[in-house]
Amino acid sequence: MGFGSEAIRNIAVTGHGATGKTSLVEQLLAFGGVIPKPETVESGKTVSDFTEEEAGRKNSIHLTLCHLEWQERKINLLDTPGASDFGGELVAGLRAAETALVLVAADAGVQIGTIQTWRRLKQRGTPRLVFVNKMEKEHADFGGVLESLKEHFQANFVPLTLPIGSGAGFKGVVDLIARKAYLLPEAGRKAVAVEVPAELADEVAEYRQALIEAAAEGDDKLMEKFFESETLSDEEIQRGLIGGLAAGKTVPVLCGSALQASGIASLAGALASICPSPLGHQEPLAGKDGKEAGARPVDPQGPASCFVLKTSIDQFSGKLSFIKVVSGAIRADTDLVTARERRKEKLNKVYTCQGKKLEEAEALVAGDVGILTKLPTAVTNDTLSSPELDLAFLPLELPQPVHAVAITAAAKKDEDKLNQLLQRAAEEDHTFRIVYNQETKENVISGMGELHLDIILGRIRTQAKIEVETRTPKVAYRETIRAAGAAEYQHKKQTGGHGQYAKVALEIKPLPRGQHFNFVNAIVGGRISKGYIPGVEKGVVEGMEAGILAGYPVVDLEASVVDGKEHPVDSSELAFKLAARGALREAMETADPILLEPVMNLTVFVDNQYLGDVLSDLSSRRGRVLGQEQAGAIQVVKAQVPQAELLRYSIDLRAMSSGTASFEVEFDHYSPIAGKVAETVIAASKAEKEAEKD
Repeated sequence: MGFGSEAIRNIAVTGHGATGKTSLVEQLLAFGGVIPKPETVESGKTVSDFTEEEAGRKNSIHLTLCHLEWQERKINLLDTPGASDFGGELVAGLRAAETALVLVAADAGVQIGTIQTWRRLKQRGTPRLVFVNKMEKEHADFGGVLESLKEHFQANFVPLTLPIGSGAGFKGVVDLIARKAYLLPEAGRKAVAVEVPAELADEVAEYRQALIEAAAEGDDKLMEKFFESETLSDEEIQRGLIGGLAAGKTVPVLCGSALQASGIASLAGALASICPSPLGHQEPLAGKDGKEAGARPVDPQGPASCFVLKTSIDQFSGKLSFIKVVSGAIRADTDLVTARERRKEKLNKVYTCQGKKLEEAEALVAGDVGILTKLPTAVTNDTLSSPELDLAFLPLELPQPVHAVAITAAAKKDEDKLNQLLQRAAEEDHTFRIVYNQETKENVISGMGELHLDIILGRIRTQAKIEVETRTPKVAYRETIRAAGAAEYQHKKQTGGHGQYAKVALEIKPLPRGQHFNFVNAIVGGRISKGYIPGVEKGVVEGMEAGILAGYPVVDLEASVVDGKEHPVDSSELAFKLAARGALREAMETADPILLEPVMNLTVFVDNQYLGDVLSDLSSRRGRVLGQEQAGAIQVVKAQVPQAELLRYSIDLRAMSSGTASFEVEFDHYSPIAGKVAETVIAASKAEKEAEKD
């Protein structure tokens, strides 16, 4: 059946790795009759984890779209990976969803991935529910998890279901709204509602009263009624939860076991009944400067517009563009243009999907998420709209890559093919980047971690039979000066016929960090003709690019040409360029030249038990800790660390924290280095240049 915008629910399924997201999605699809039976992650046959890498590794790598129909709602489920290496997929999933379902393991509680996801949800203002999974596990503790959530996130967490027992004694859940118990179902069957066990009556009454109070806070009229009668009907509770969830006042909490198909009915009911529809959701717009500039509400009326969340290359279907429709409706005959180039995109068909299985649709209405195939030019972050619209949606706020390696093909003949495959990977995954570093003469790929890059390179090795070699990339150092300097240089060369002659006097001084370069023509009296001044400036610029200490580019320098001399026959722009280079080199030797290194802002998320090791390690990396924030058992450490000390940090941090810690990093500034560190860099640069000569 076709669904209008008001009947659509977009749910991003999120959480720390191994909390059971894919297994829960599998159970929801089986519950909704989409698949005959749920498969296990170990089988490699789940709807969400359908690629060879996912089936082989037994964990999610890609954002996956699927859906079910329940209570006259279309529930789109966006299954997101839990590992921080695939944070870009999480960002895309959250952009498509109006609600997030956060999974927490009953035996582990709040973990680092939970905290990072919660930060993103809070920044976006996304309504969220929590599902406490794995109640069948030893040490499962629903009450403990609930307290941990409150401690970490200071939100109003309100249980909608309660577990009946835990661990080996887990028997099912109690639905607090329906006041019914759902015992563990028999294999292949759905749970059947029964009366609440007598021994749980008091606990159920207590939690239901808390639920009623929370629902009353979600609606002013309900609050008035609650004060009068101290109770609400089931319908009123639901209405209050809708308002509280949408406003961020309430975080509903459900529980169960994905592996034992427990808690699924209550969860499906909550997703269908209390989660907001896309109608009216504000999709942020980008201004001419690329920054946020207003928003466009999700609206089924008017011209069509949509945003490309993700691009995937399928070996059978070709290029797949995952889209979120913002306005109007998109059909196979809809005229769309890209905001980036105003080029018309020819549509073939429109699809929804169940994992890898495409399902042709008559239309995708506003608020729906679906797929367009074989678009000629559209890429991730593109806006597609009817030609009469002139708008662009804000690009995804993707995390910065944290791990990089320099890469070459083992066989020179494979270089072009390797670059093509890497560029294709970057088109599919915008947290993966490939750049050619002009300074270091290296192809450098970067991503969200060692696992992220291993998967991409493993695919290239397997599918294209190309062997690649990787190494730690070089750091892009800079050079500058700390004092004023001056020099005069004469370039004179006689080659028979016309020779080369130019004399240039330069004065240089340091500029504030970040101002790069300024050239001043201070010649008076025509000592150098105006026609030769561009040659002087070119010589200075080329000399700055070549450096003086270790061959790194010079920055933050002002050069003034103050005097010179020319020859009526032998002078030329080339001669003045060469003279200026020589004058700059000699002037810099008198101006206290130093090396600069890139310094990064580093944020580390680490368990308390590993905090001491992390802080000690940062000190050994010449890091400066700026502050710490306590978030329950998790510490958030902010520091500034030289980039040279972070080239293997993703690998080292994983080893240091038993794989539990994660980090974010971004460039902040260049800072001077001296002493042994600078000597080592200079010596390595000179040795490399000597090796190149040989």
